[in-house]
Amino acid sequence: MLDHKGTVHIETRRLILRRFDLSDVQDMYRNWASDPDVTRYLSWPTHQNSTETEILLSAWCALYDDPRIYNWAIVLRETNEVIGNISVVDRSDRHESCELGYCLSRHFRGQGIMPEAARAVLTFLFRDVGFHRISARHRADNPASGRVMQKCGMQYEGTARGAYRTREGTFLDLCTYGITRDMRI
Repeated sequence: MLDHKGTVHIETRRLILRRFDLSDVQDMYRNWASDPDVTRYLSWPTHQNSTETEILLSAWCALYDDPRIYNWAIVLRETNEVIGNISVVDRSDRHESCELGYCLSRHFRGQGIMPEAARAVLTFLFRDVGFHRISARHRADNPASGRVMQKCGMQYEGTARGAYRTREGTFLDLCTYGITRDMRI
């Protein structure tokens, strides 16, 4: 049985993971929402202006009253700048499983930031919420995302051919990684 707690404050050595608020609009817009290099891997298109980011953040913030919502802003402790996000993008209470999704400003890639954030979230979701299984998927043309999953202890489970349709209508392969609570102990 899961004990949903919602998006709680989590800290790591370099990061603060917290709920988004509307004061994060400019950081989010500047660091990834306006960057096609980042948004090409997301389910929503590149934002053309900060108003689009504000609309999205308003919708996200409105969901925080639901304890089943897990959507963290990734804040660099040193500068207090929001540089990405990590969230539960799909969840099954019956199967005690969920799927993680994440994105990070390209200016902070390759520094171990996303694995650090993901490990903290995995620990929280397993230990405090009680999930049995957590998975993550990435487009086959984004292998860096798979390396993040591997660094968090997730194991490659397979590639689903043509399982993802881009906004442009192209079908791409999706690689799946997973981890169970007993694999973390």
